[in-house]
Amino acid sequence: MLAEGAHMTVVERAHMTMIDGGRPPVRTPVYRSRPRTRVRPPGAAVAYRGTAVPVSHAPHRPRPVSVAKTVLLAAAAALITVWLVALGQSRSADTTGTSAPEQIAVVQVQPGENLERLAARVAPGTPVRRVVDRIRELNGLDSAALDAGQTLIAPVG
Repeated sequence: MLAEGAHMTVVERAHMTMIDGGRPPVRTPVYRSRPRTRVRPPGAAVAYRGTAVPVSHAPHRPRPVSVAKTVLLAAAAALITVWLVALGQSRSADTTGTSAPEQIAVVQVQPGENLERLAARVAPGTPVRRVVDRIRELNGLDSAALDAGQTLIAPVG
C-alpha cells in the first residue's frame, strides 16, 4: 500500500475505490477562473496603458526640405500623371476607332442563333458588343431571346 500523501494514478485510485467501497470513483470537476478584466463604467474614459515600445525623448532638429527637392518630386509626379493619362487615352482610342457599321439591312435569325452569333455573322471584323447594342437599339429589344425565322434590322458591313 502507498504511504499517505504519495501520488497515485487514476487507475490506482479507481482500483482502490473498487476494493474499498465497491463504487466507482467520484470525479470532482476542476473549475478554472477566468482572467479578471476591468469593467469600465459607461461613459467613463478609456484608460491608456501605452504601447510598451521605447520612444526616444531626445530633442531632434528639424531637417528642412530644399526647394530643389520639392520641385524635382513635383515634376516627377506630373510626368507620371501625364504618362498614365496618355496610356489611358491610347487604350480607349483602340476601342472607339471601330464602331458599328452605318449601313443597315433586314436579316433573318437562323435556328440556334443568339444576338452575339447574329452580330458576328452580319458584321464580321467589328466588335460584337457594339453590333449587339446597335441591333437592340434598332429593334427595341429588351432581352437577348431570339426566335428562328425572326426578322431584325441589323448593321451590316
